[in-house]
Amino acid sequence: MDPAEERRNSKSQKDHINMQSYLSDSEYGIPRRCPCGGRIIDEVRRKDDYDTLPGKRFFTCKNYEADGLHYRQPWVIGVQEEIERLTKRVEEAEEVMLGASNLGRQLDRLEVATLEKVCFD
Repeated sequence: MDPAEERRNSKSQKDHINMQSYLSDSEYGIPRRCPCGGRIIDEVRRKDDYDTLPGKRFFTCKNYEADGLHYRQPWVIGVQEEIERLTKRVEEAEEVMLGASNLGRQLDRLEVATLEKVCFD
């Protein structure tokens, strides 16, 4: 094999492997867009498809091919991860709101202390 052709082939293989790892790393929650730019559709397997679980749902790229470069995520996993992400955001927002109310109480105490100091000095 020609060394230049072998180098090109190994480089394209490396790019393909990198793309697969980028895709798997980005596959959390409900995907919005596929890395190929394709739209995500809600796919439901039909009963005539050979499958032990007819009716199983997926988030699938409109341009899906079984080459590992397009999204096809089970619906249950995507929804579960999305719920976990949203729960975490709600918990963070609750912490911020609690901190803001504590800060408000501290400001009120400082204002009272400042007024008392001004009045009695």
